[in-house]
Amino acid sequence: MAETLTGTMVAEVMAELAELEDPRAREVNEKHGDDHGVNLGKLRALAKRLKTQHELARRLWETDDTAARLLAILICRPKAFERAELDVMLREARTPKVHDWLVNYVVKTNANAEELRLAWFADPDPMVASAGWALTTERVAKKPEGLDLAGLLDIIETEMKDAPDRLQWAMNHCLAQIGIEHPEHRARAIDIGERLEVLKDYPTPPGCTSPFAPAWINEMVRRRSDL
Repeated sequence: MAETLTGTMVAEVMAELAELEDPRAREVNEKHGDDHGVNLGKLRALAKRLKTQHELARRLWETDDTAARLLAILICRPKAFERAELDVMLREARTPKVHDWLVNYVVKTNANAEELRLAWFADPDPMVASAGWALTTERVAKKPEGLDLAGLLDIIETEMKDAPDRLQWAMNHCLAQIGIEHPEHRARAIDIGERLEVLKDYPTPPGCTSPFAPAWINEMVRRRSDL
């Protein structure tokens, strides 16, 4: 009975997501690699109405539909996932937004986050490795004890320049975070960024901080000194 009920709910939710499809939203999302046309504000409103429904979330994930998977992430119970299940889900995450939300909303709050960080960090799949770097950046900022920060800088210095885009972005974020949070490594982090010039020419809107690591580090340090 519960399985039938969930199946009915999946069909109803999928129908509602189809009604929320907006061609203009799809056009914008596809420019970023996300193949869905649902406004994220409306998606969050739907998730708020559905509330936490972990089994429904699992069934929505199985549809392989990007909007459904984003909704699944919002209504799941992050701590209920086993390590192996999260590993499979990450490798199934086809689009940038699903990948980002899965790592930030689910994996980071799961008890297996550190084990997954270590397993993913040097994975040969750059998408998986980028998740390992994202979790490492979280630790650099919030729980650096036990991390080899100098060793991380060594890897970044050697590998970031030629890394695939998504992995490069994650490594660059880690570089900036080390420079921002750890004064003893700041000069080296800035020097690495200046020499590699990764994201130096990235278009940055007025009023926003550049992702170019030296500029990012200096701006965040300046803001903190002004407080």
